[in-house]
Amino acid sequence: MEQRTSSLPLQGSWRGAWEYAHPVYMCFVYLEKAYDRVPREILWEVLREYGVRGSLLGAIQSLYTQSNSCVRVLGSKSDSFPVGVGLRQGCALSPILFVIFMDRISRRSRGGVGLQLGGLGISSLLFADDVVLMEPSVCDLQHSLDQFAAECGAVGMRISTSKSEAMVLSRKPVDCLLPVGNEPLPQVKEFKYLGVLFASEGTMEREIGRRIGAAGVVLHSLCRTVVTKREAKLSIYRSIFVPTLTYGHEGWVVTEKTRSRVQAAEMGFLRKVAGVTYGHEGWVVTEKTRSRVQAAEMGFLRKVAGVSLRDRVRSSVIREELGVEPLLLCVERSQLRWFGHLVRMPPGRLPWEVFQARPAGKRPRGRPRTRWRDYISTLAWERLWIPQSDLVNVAWEREVWGPLLKLLPPRPDHG
Repeated sequence: MEQRTSSLPLQGSWRGAWEYAHPVYMCFVYLEKAYDRVPREILWEVLREYGVRGSLLGAIQSLYTQSNSCVRVLGSKSDSFPVGVGLRQGCALSPILFVIFMDRISRRSRGGVGLQLGGLGISSLLFADDVVLMEPSVCDLQHSLDQFAAECGAVGMRISTSKSEAMVLSRKPVDCLLPVGNEPLPQVKEFKYLGVLFASEGTMEREIGRRIGAAGVVLHSLCRTVVTKREAKLSIYRSIFVPTLTYGHEGWVVTEKTRSRVQAAEMGFLRKVAGVTYGHEGWVVTEKTRSRVQAAEMGFLRKVAGVSLRDRVRSSVIREELGVEPLLLCVERSQLRWFGHLVRMPPGRLPWEVFQARPAGKRPRGRPRTRWRDYISTLAWERLWIPQSDLVNVAWEREVWGPLLKLLPPRPDHG
């Protein structure tokens, strides 16, 4: 699973816990110089435990024999010196070796209660050296953190107390004091994990706003450059602006406000391409999340097209002139494509297990937030006329699902 979708199990766990008012105590663990601290002799022992022996182990060890380095200072190189710890930087095998090494630490430090989602328990999430520990109480989290720190110390790794942080997902303010040794970890209200911002109130609104802001930086950078060709600006739009704005969008619940904001940001860029200055008249429909995404989208596209709101050119006309597909259409298609990947995962894969899990207990009073599974069901019905009862079966058929998504029509354009 790639990095941008590896945060989705955490998003799903959060939404389930929030829906049933289950507090989640988390610790985002940062390891000091993780790659450079791996003891090689212990690494060889770990590989033997995982069944890597004989000539294969010897071939891996040969990469680290007579390993030397030097230091460049003011253009001059020092004498070479031997290096006996750490993994080789830039080696294609190093990430695999590090994952095996961290997996052993994780397995030996397990034993906590973990976040309970029905019959599914999740005590930790790991992606390379990015570690998240999750427990239902501060005592359980402290126990889990102590075990993890002890296992790290046993193999020469060290937790950075200045960069590791604690956070609590709860409907009420809760303190979470977590010491590592004699140093307490800071408690924060938001934390960026695998490029996605998670907030203590359990929504992705801050992350979506951050994505729109980052895309705006791309837009302003374009305004300050000497790029004049429309083709070059569209290349920037496709290769930088769109990935920046939509990173991690597979787990979004796209509301009307989000849709409008993205579309407005997109069209702002395309209007810039058309060569007309930006006007300040407001036209965006401000309905919850969808408007935020539409605003970001259309703002960028107007800049690319050089057209302003003052010119009263419809968004659909700008897209047609530039040959650009609506960004939200790409988002919806990508979300449905991810759902297809999800339902086709074999049993035991964490994203599918989290998607199926139902926390125990009753939901508190009040209108619940829209669940991602309900959002996808509604999206499939509104856009593809697939009822919820047939959705999983249709998405499971790759040969049917893929061509069906290519036929997904754009939504009516009101701007």
